[in-house]
Amino acid sequence: MEKTAVEFKDVVKTYGKGDGLQTAVDHVSFTINEGEFVVILGRSGAGKSTVLNMLGGMDKPTEGTITVGGEEVSAMSDKQLSEYRADTIGFIFQFYNLIPGLTAFENVALVKDIKKDALDAGEMLDKVGLSNQKNKFPAQMSGGQQQRVSIARALAKKPKIILGDEPTGALDSETGLIVLDMLQKLSTEDGQTVILVTHNADIAKCANRVIHMRNGKIKSIKTNDKPLSVHDIEW
Repeated sequence: MEKTAVEFKDVVKTYGKGDGLQTAVDHVSFTINEGEFVVILGRSGAGKSTVLNMLGGMDKPTEGTITVGGEEVSAMSDKQLSEYRADTIGFIFQFYNLIPGLTAFENVALVKDIKKDALDAGEMLDKVGLSNQKNKFPAQMSGGQQQRVSIARALAKKPKIILGDEPTGALDSETGLIVLDMLQKLSTEDGQTVILVTHNADIAKCANRVIHMRNGKIKSIKTNDKPLSVHDIEW
């Protein structure tokens, strides 16, 4: 039986007040099951990154509830949210967010400062195929290699959910496919729940579930019974 990993129930996020009030997310509801590879699809300004930020505990909804693993994230205090981000969520960003003055190994090993039982940095770099790059600094690595370091860093936390905000957006198509293949396999082979935000409709063909957003609302939710391998899509 499938187990629910994430539930958004009638979630609203507004910014500003009075005449300046803006609604970024407008009564959004959906569920995501454990182990799914999910794409939140939409153009710039659709509200998809706001959804990801709220799911990641970096922002709070104005209305509605967000539940992850049976816990109501939307009701957590700032301290609880900090612990939630450390224990439950692994983040992968478009521009890697690596520390320039640290090697690949050191960037991943930093996770132990956040989570004491973090996995070994060397093992995580080996998992993403970068064991021979561990002593290089970010400036000495390609964009694809840097993104794989960021994936290793996210995995080191042993997160229940991996969140990616346009993780292939700064990469060329060939390198992007390598990174996307890695993320898809985290779901299909390791049973990891992976949620990506993107504007690229081709990537959505690889997902178990596609949540299509427009103007802060859900336009459609589609389940793919037979997701494509990333190697079968055209960019």
